[in-house]
Amino acid sequence: MDPISVGLLIALASGAADKAGQQAWARLSALVRRSFQRGQGQSPEAPAVSSGEAELERLEEAPNDPARRQAAQALSAALAARAAEDPDFDAALQQWHEQVRPVRTGDGDVNVTISGGEFHGPQSVVRDVYGVPTVTPPPPSPGAGTPPGGE
Repeated sequence: MDPISVGLLIALASGAADKAGQQAWARLSALVRRSFQRGQGQSPEAPAVSSGEAELERLEEAPNDPARRQAAQALSAALAARAAEDPDFDAALQQWHEQVRPVRTGDGDVNVTISGGEFHGPQSVVRDVYGVPTVTPPPPSPGAGTPPGGE
């Protein structure tokens, strides 16, 4: 499984995402806190793998702290290691990752082409904007404001 994006973890933990993002964080938290089933046949000499709970809690406690990137990286690494050890967790984490696809931030390409016609006023190119109306009034039509019959 691909590692979970550090940017996604930070956005979800800090509440930067909308309600769907908050629900995604709650589902991830529940997933991490469920029982850790280590792989069958794991040797006793194998290094201990974190369940991810400590890393999750560290990120939850201070999502806006400057060290949040390190906490998110640690959580991403713990999730990947746990997924490698626990096939059920791996399947559930992959399913969660697919469900949060619409919430993800920073993923995907944006291609904008503006051509032809006349443009009046500022033009903006944005991505992932929610709940912000972006209505610009049209420019005045030619002759608007000129009194009938000329000057």
